[in-house]
Amino acid sequence: MARVEDQASLAAAQADISRDAARRLDVVFRGGAGIFSILVMLIAWELFARSGKVTPFMLPPFSAVVERIYTDAVAGDLWRNLGLTMYRAMTGFVIAAVGGVTLGATMSRNKIVRWFFDPIISVGFPMPKIAFLPIIMLWLGLYDLSKISIVVFDAIFPVVTATLAGIAGVEKELIWSARNMGASEREVMWQIALPAALPQILTGLQVALPIALIVAIVAEMAMGGYGLGGAMMSASRFADSRGVFAGIVEIAIIGYALIKAMAVVRRRLLVWHQETAEQS
Repeated sequence: MARVEDQASLAAAQADISRDAARRLDVVFRGGAGIFSILVMLIAWELFARSGKVTPFMLPPFSAVVERIYTDAVAGDLWRNLGLTMYRAMTGFVIAAVGGVTLGATMSRNKIVRWFFDPIISVGFPMPKIAFLPIIMLWLGLYDLSKISIVVFDAIFPVVTATLAGIAGVEKELIWSARNMGASEREVMWQIALPAALPQILTGLQVALPIALIVAIVAEMAMGGYGLGGAMMSASRFADSRGVFAGIVEIAIIGYALIKAMAVVRRRLLVWHQETAEQS
């Protein structure tokens, strides 16, 4: 009998090891596939640019673009422009995140606030908010305040809608149970509704983060000055093709890093959630 139990335990342990190995292999494969596709694209870029079918002005080789990025980094221009762009994008994103969650939570609990803001959110969400950039430039001038304001204005909508959807999806039994146990409305919101809606809220933040970066760069392109967008427009005016493509590569790297960082934050905040358990 003991031998049978030992064999069953050994089989279960081997099954666990096999599942763990399969999960690790799947993670390695997915990560390797992403790196492989990017390498193929970069190699194709380099070979096509050196094939003679296009001029270096139309498409400079990737190696020349990397050399330009290195030169800008050594000179300090890259870090100055990168710092300003990140400051504008992240400041606007944080303001949009705090304001969007606050407004969404208030709308979910206050009928008057929802009655007032719901039509605005419904009309404004599908609109290209960047169209308001000329108005903001007229009102606030060509300063950081204008660039941050348009980022907030554009990034707040997905946060509000995600917060509303997340709180609306909270199980009513949880809220009823909390109220029956004597919890106040504030306690219900902070201890029940917002934690339960956190996955949806984080999804809204993941949508808003790249929007903040995109809008910050577009605003810099329109207004000029320092920043990655401004540097790209300046390079374009002087027919500096390598400078323009260097900006594109820099923006791609920053966007990828921000998305990955947000995914890490999501996993850490949702350790208790089912989606994290399924990924591990």
